[in-house]
Amino acid sequence: MGKKTLISRRIFTSGAVSLLGLTIAGCSSNSSRQSTQLSKFSHASSVSEIASMYGPIKNERFPIPAVPLKQVSSKYYRQQISYKTKEKVGTVIVDTKNFYAYLVQENGKAMRYGVGLGRAGFEWSGRANIAWKRKWPTWTPPSEMIKRQPELEKYSAANGGMEPGLANPLGARALYIFKNGKDTLYRLHGTSEAFSIGKAVSSGCVRFLNQDIIDLYRRVPSNSTIVVI
Repeated sequence: MGKKTLISRRIFTSGAVSLLGLTIAGCSSNSSRQSTQLSKFSHASSVSEIASMYGPIKNERFPIPAVPLKQVSSKYYRQQISYKTKEKVGTVIVDTKNFYAYLVQENGKAMRYGVGLGRAGFEWSGRANIAWKRKWPTWTPPSEMIKRQPELEKYSAANGGMEPGLANPLGARALYIFKNGKDTLYRLHGTSEAFSIGKAVSSGCVRFLNQDIIDLYRRVPSNSTIVVI
């Protein structure tokens, strides 16, 4: 595919989506250490640009805190790169080997995002389409998960699922992947667990920093192609 590229306090979604931490990662990083981290990021025009890109978002239904950047390797910061691919503009490519997602753009460019992956994130691959896009979605655990964790019954479809919010496993946005009209249970979604970006976590699918999934959501049209390898 690409070229380079958490009740029981941890619950993970629809067989494909990971839960956000019930304790939200805050902005408690030491400012000088964070500045050092940012200064190593050679692809940004300035330290302030990255700080702004991952700063708090107050005009959301649920205000989003700043990303604790010391928890994320700078190579996973969102950036536009040169990218050769035969896929058409608007296609999302998930590189599970290198923990990147790309949005193909015009003129040989792509917007690249760092992602975290759970078991389900590795279990499905292929071509499909982004059938739904949802802001602050509800979360409904699959029946198999409820059988393993009966305490999740309160979030079943019959009970309306888990309400949106920062503690919801899908985060600020979710993209729902369908193949041939059928739900793959594969999701691209937000997370406040910054430490999980670039890592294989215990469960879930493809998680982006909330700031990044908001950016992707805004850029990618519904029914766009997604390719996962």
